[in-house]
Amino acid sequence: MTMTKNAQFLGRFRSLFEQEKTKLLASQSSIVEQLAVLPEDMMDEADFTALELDQQMTLRLRARESLYFRKVEEALTRIKDGTFGQCESCEEEIEAKRLEARPTTTLCFSCKTESERREQIHIDGHRSKSLARRYA
Repeated sequence: MTMTKNAQFLGRFRSLFEQEKTKLLASQSSIVEQLAVLPEDMMDEADFTALELDQQMTLRLRARESLYFRKVEEALTRIKDGTFGQCESCEEEIEAKRLEARPTTTLCFSCKTESERREQIHIDGHRSKSLARRYA
């Protein structure tokens, strides 16, 4: 029996993802309260600036949580479909240690390493066009 087909293994991850989903939903429901501005909170321009920075940070955190929520949902779908733990690139099994470290991952270590290498080549290509790089 392969790792991806082991019911106990899948059950453990399903439980983890369901817990994460519950926490994220509870967190998202409080965003309206966190972003609300009461008239008495608006004292002066400095207060407004501080409040605006706080709201921007809250929105950034919520955006990250939304992305993570989608990854959790996708992982639950992969468990249901029987593809959880299978690399979406090479279709080999993702190592258990990697799944333990990053449960929502969709790439095995080799494919992720290759993906990051290609990304770095792309980034380096853009950097070489900058003036700072020419004069460094």
